[in-house]
Parts: sequence; structure tokens; C-alpha cells
Amino acid sequence: MVFMTLLVGNVRKMRVRTDAAHKAHYQLPVGDELIDMNAAVGHQIEVTFDGNIHCVHCNTKTKKSFNQGYCYRCLITLAQCDSCIIKPEKCHYHEGTCREPQWGEENCMQDHFVYLANTGTVKVGITRHVTDGVSSRWIDQGATQALPILRVKNRLVSGLVESVFKAHIADKTNWRTMLKGDASGVDLLAQRDQLLELVQNDIKAISDTHGLQSVQTVNAKPFAISYPVTAYPTKIKSINLDKDMQFGGELQGIKGQYLLLDGDRVINMRKYAGYHLSVAVS
Repeated sequence: MVFMTLLVGNVRKMRVRTDAAHKAHYQLPVGDELIDMNAAVGHQIEVTFDGNIHCVHCNTKTKKSFNQGYCYRCLITLAQCDSCIIKPEKCHYHEGTCREPQWGEENCMQDHFVYLANTGTVKVGITRHVTDGVSSRWIDQGATQALPILRVKNRLVSGLVESVFKAHIADKTNWRTMLKGDASGVDLLAQRDQLLELVQNDIKAISDTHGLQSVQTVNAKPFAISYPVTAYPTKIKSINLDKDMQFGGELQGIKGQYLLLDGDRVINMRKYAGYHLSVAVS
């Protein structure tokens, strides 16, 4: 096999963006270089893990990766690895106990958006960045539709608002459902209106506690997002680099942070951030 691209280095989660038509575009960081993964769809790809892992934050060599790329020391010391990142309603910045107050100021004490997304079923979520109307988080989750519905003043409030929605709608993505094809379209505006009516008393209680401007409605239109996929798997077989240190085959698509290969095989590249890989594309 003749390879057009061969890069070796520690990988990171794929960088994502959308074009004017809201099609997802992916780049895989390998060391200091990037692979255009959209251009690799339809080509042969071969990936080999050499057994070395380095923390994505401090670059220390580690035998085991935690929380998608961190060493254990960073896991227990960094604010971005604290449990409140997964459960923002437990943000404790206001208590003066944030692991890294400056990081908290820059990342948690900023406006966040509460959104609805269609990732196979409709879910609620939160995101801090919405660039040109589209959040990279929606792409990472493989959403084919998304709609920002509320803007809130910080991460704590976003978690509190998300929690009241969770009584009526899921907040998780079923990755297997997401990878089996594009979700059927739904009326996110109607879903938004129905949900806002159900939680209006809870939202008022949050606003009464955190300030009248702490939760504001967003006048937005739904976004439809497409992905570079030529074929979806019918029976998903997950690749585990810790067990099988090499894989190869035709890259048939990319959705979320997953590579879709022939033979119904998939791999979540975000899970292996910090792994030292050789990546070849023919």
C-alpha cells in the first residue's frame, strides 16, 4: 500500500468547524500537524498505537489516561477535571473553593447557552461557545439539528436550568443510536415552546435567586448539521486501542468524534487523546 499521508505523534480530539452550508469539517491533530479527515473519507486509513501516552495538559508520560487524556495528577488538581464540569449545577466557585479561580473566571463565570439538540432523540445541553450560531459541542455530539433556547449568566446557572429540563427530557446522547444514521427531523421550535411552558415556574425561581437577567430567552432558528459519511454501520463494533493496538480499513465517515470504518467498526478518537499514534492515509 502506498501512503499519501503519514504522521506520528500524540493525538488530540478532532478539531471541528462547519462551513456555510453547516457541514461538519474535521482535522485530527497528530503531534504538531493536522490531518484533513474529511479528505480522508473514502480512503484507506491505518492507525498504530505504540503504547505511549502523554497527558494532554502537562505532557507527562502516564500509564493510564483519565477523563479523555489527563494524567492522574491533573485529574485531581485541574478545575477543568473537577466533577462540577460534568455536573455544572454543583459549581462551587462562589464558595471560594474552585481549584483554579482564574480558570473559573475565564470559563465558568461567563455566559452559557442552554440548547436542544437532535442526536437520535432530542436532548438538552449547555455550551459556552456559539460561533456563527453553531457550537462545536453540537458537532462533537453528532447532532443533526440544534437550537439555542436560553442564555444564562454563568455555568452554575446553566446547570441549574439544565437540571429542571432534565425532569422532562434526556441530557445524554445515545452514541450507538447517533452512529446508525441521521436522525429523523423534529420540530425543535415546538419542542422548545412545550418545554419552556413546563419549566416556567422553575426558571422563575432560578431568576428570583440569581437575578432577573440571569436567564434570558434566545430568539434563534434551528440549525441543521450534516456530516461527511458515505455509509453508516448497521451493527456497531467498537475499536479499543488498549486491547487492539492497530486498526486499518476504509474510512467511511466521521460523526461526533467517531471514525466510521468498513466492517461496521467505529472508534471514538476523543477517548484516545494523548495516545502516541502513527496515522497513515492512502
